[in-house]
Amino acid sequence: MAEDLSAVARFLYEAGTLKQTKRTGWWMAGVRDPESVAEHSWRTALLATIIAKLEGADPAQAACLAVWHDSQETRTGDVNHLGKKYAAPADPQAVTADQVDGMPEIVASAVRELVAEYESKESAEAICARDADKLECMIQGIEYKAQGYETAQRWIDNSRRRLTTKSAQDLADAMLATGSLDWLRAALGEKPS
Repeated sequence: MAEDLSAVARFLYEAGTLKQTKRTGWWMAGVRDPESVAEHSWRTALLATIIAKLEGADPAQAACLAVWHDSQETRTGDVNHLGKKYAAPADPQAVTADQVDGMPEIVASAVRELVAEYESKESAEAICARDADKLECMIQGIEYKAQGYETAQRWIDNSRRRLTTKSAQDLADAMLATGSLDWLRAALGEKPS
């Protein structure tokens, strides 16, 4: 008899809510329709892969940590830095334990371990995933600034300052020196700005 996967199915629907959960800090920068948590997590996973590869860490593990790093926000919402001043943040590991309750243990333990590794901030992969999270915020800030949201500069500066790995810092410098549409110009055979 196959294991009951109904708890996994419920979680997968729950995880889908992150596609509509907005990153609330951008509202303070005046962004009317900011990216969702899911959109942020997708590019964070790409960045974690790249940073980990450059740092000699396991890129697949770093990407996996990045995919799960904000999964608790299905239950808590995205609490920005100002909000955290007034309300204690929920324990990500406790939220995760509730989310995986009833799942087959092989799945539940894997998810709990991923979240615990990310939260421990100790493994090379967790460090790379955390830098990816900050770098993604910086890149999103660059894109919002290019759309006219000048106050996004604060997010760009703060995110850049918080990077810890050399690879993330070097990649941040490259991002700052590259126009957000230079990829399109290059693809069209035009000279980047």
